[in-house]
Amino acid sequence: MRFTEEEFNQLQARQAKSKSPAPKQSTSKTKLHALGRKKKGEMNATEARFANYLRGLEITGEILWWRHEGIKLQLADNTTLTVDFNVMYADGLLVMIDVKGAKAIIEEDAKVKLKVAAGQFPFVFRYAFPRQKKDGGGWIFEDI
Repeated sequence: MRFTEEEFNQLQARQAKSKSPAPKQSTSKTKLHALGRKKKGEMNATEARFANYLRGLEITGEILWWRHEGIKLQLADNTTLTVDFNVMYADGLLVMIDVKGAKAIIEEDAKVKLKVAAGQFPFVFRYAFPRQKKDGGGWIFEDI
């Protein structure tokens, strides 16, 4: 199949119109987000570090049990929440911990879901953020 010059120019014009928009500019907040989504049950680097932290607590007896994405909570029709970690402490307290790389990256809809879940379920809900190594490392916890 051959195009005339006019047909070729028309085709190029149509293709130029249908091209996707330029990617959004990177902001300080978007730089903090993980690249893409992981498969269900797969941990990102921050979650893997937190899992190692939990293994240490398990060895010392401070926690009895933990699971990554082990409990799915039904908040409303077509609305669920799967918190990153479910942790049972030695005193029997069950805590739902959502691990974030930084406080700045928590999206508004995620905040709302966690607050709704905290009002509906008899668990403690927390965020966990890694503390910078220069500040001693470890984790910072924030109750919902």
